[in-house]
Amino acid sequence: MNIARFLTEAPPSIRWRIGVAASRLVFSKAFAAFGAGSVIVKPLRLRGVERIRIGRDCAIYEGSWLEAEQGASIAIGDRVYMGHDVHVHAVGGVTIGPGCLLADGVLVSSGGHDMSDDKSLVPGAPISIGANCFIGQRAIVVAGVTIGDGAIIGAGAVVTRDVPAGATAAGVPARIVSPDPSTTQ
Repeated sequence: MNIARFLTEAPPSIRWRIGVAASRLVFSKAFAAFGAGSVIVKPLRLRGVERIRIGRDCAIYEGSWLEAEQGASIAIGDRVYMGHDVHVHAVGGVTIGPGCLLADGVLVSSGGHDMSDDKSLVPGAPISIGANCFIGQRAIVVAGVTIGDGAIIGAGAVVTRDVPAGATAAGVPARIVSPDPSTTQ
């Protein structure tokens, strides 16, 4: 077995160890900030890493994309988990609070493109995801959205409007299906 095949077909525990080593040796020096104990396992694409800050004890799994366009940044808090194939694209800036979990296939994008020119990016408003949020599998969060602390976004939801702290949102487009339980009686 050649080294390339080994790296791509190795069992998950070995890929994790390779990710830990790569994180310590390469990623910790390339990113604007890379917190102790954080691991990126076999990313699909990393762009603009000098504008990406990753907190402590984060886990970013295989196939993930982190892209910070010129003039934008990504800030990821401590203890954030990103499942497989998560794509975070900052054209207008993205902040993900501590303790968040982004399930497999989530897309967070703060920009778009001009319909008449598919090569030009159009910055959107920044995205802010509060602390301890859960973003379900294949959910999409678009530019200008703020998701409050402790909010839950259902699988496959398309979040086009703000979600208050503690609320649950689901659907296409996402709507509040359960308000913050601490404010209801």
